Amino acid sequence: MNLSFLTGIALLLGLYLLSGCVDSFEPKVAAKDANILVVDGSINSEGRTTIKLTRTTGLAPNASVLVERKARVYIEEQGGRQYPLTESQPGVYQSMALMLPREQLFRLHFTLASDQEYTSEYTPAQHTPAIDSVSWKTNEQGVQIYVNAHDGAQQTRHYRWSYDETWEIKSRYVSYLEYKNKELIFRKEDINHCWGSEFPTTITLANTLRLSRNVISEQPLILVPVSSSKLAIKYSILVRQYALSAGEYSYWEALRKNTENIGTLFDPLPTQLTGNVHNVADASEPVIGFVGAQSVSEKRIFIRREQLPNNWRVRTGYEGCVVDTAKSADFFASGEATPIGADKSGIYYSSTDCVDCRKRGTTVRPSFWQ
Repeated sequence: MNLSFLTGIALLLGLYLLSGCVDSFEPKVAAKDANILVVDGSINSEGRTTIKLTRTTGLAPNASVLVERKARVYIEEQGGRQYPLTESQPGVYQSMALMLPREQLFRLHFTLASDQEYTSEYTPAQHTPAIDSVSWKTNEQGVQIYVNAHDGAQQTRHYRWSYDETWEIKSRYVSYLEYKNKELIFRKEDINHCWGSEFPTTITLANTLRLSRNVISEQPLILVPVSSSKLAIKYSILVRQYALSAGEYSYWEALRKNTENIGTLFDPLPTQLTGNVHNVADASEPVIGFVGAQSVSEKRIFIRREQLPNNWRVRTGYEGCVVDTAKSADFFASGEATPIGADKSGIYYSSTDCVDCRKRGTTVRPSFWQ
């Protein structure tokens, strides 16, 4: 018998035996590590400040985020005024638009509904320089978006960026009928034209400490894949830029490593996050969060499908849609299909996902859309 054949049989048998010896592993997380206070946000010295107060949860797949409601939150100027934040939604606190003096120190001060009191450390308000430009280039993978910036005043050396994405959607078919009260009537609302959005939590950082000039040139932000439906009609990205202190930069760098660089046995172990928020009565309590103070610079760009290479096969997400016919209105009672139109042949329809763009976005046109 062929030796290579015997070797193959042995390998298959070995894999089979190994597969029967594998037990599921569920890491044990201490209860105290699953209820740590998380303070998300920074003080906006030239606008509205938004702070989120939540708790860490366990590793259960369906674990819901625990929010801290009914907290008393305000920005505190050293030796001076207090600027209150109100709860705009559960666990989210927002101030009015502010213009804080740059020469002063500020901190966040809040008391939870449980009467536990917390403060961040006082920090000067950083002035964030304007974004020079948001640029993009196409490559074989898709559209690479960059940010460019500099600080002529030579005050900012550490930068962070965040961004929001918005794109236009048009469903595969236009619906002129809707099923309502067990009958078909003419549709009044346009469900063919929508806008989708995403708010990525990617941490993008850069500094100019080792550069000869205080200039950020073509810092990569995001690669939108060539096949992404976001590029099918029109795509927009709003980029926000933050000037960071050295301490705040170190915190975000540690957070980035903890959340993005862990994946194999050869990756570095998670870094202990050392923030600047503390329990007033118990400084040993771990709190996740670093509340800095800075202004925020923003810039938005649009990318239209016509600006992209003609040979790109940009997917709409509706490639598998088909039209069929139904004989009665009762067919649409389940909501899985949506009527398109009707004639003597019957009622034309497709799956609701192919007709109703609200499955992928909202029909409310963004105020900034061009």
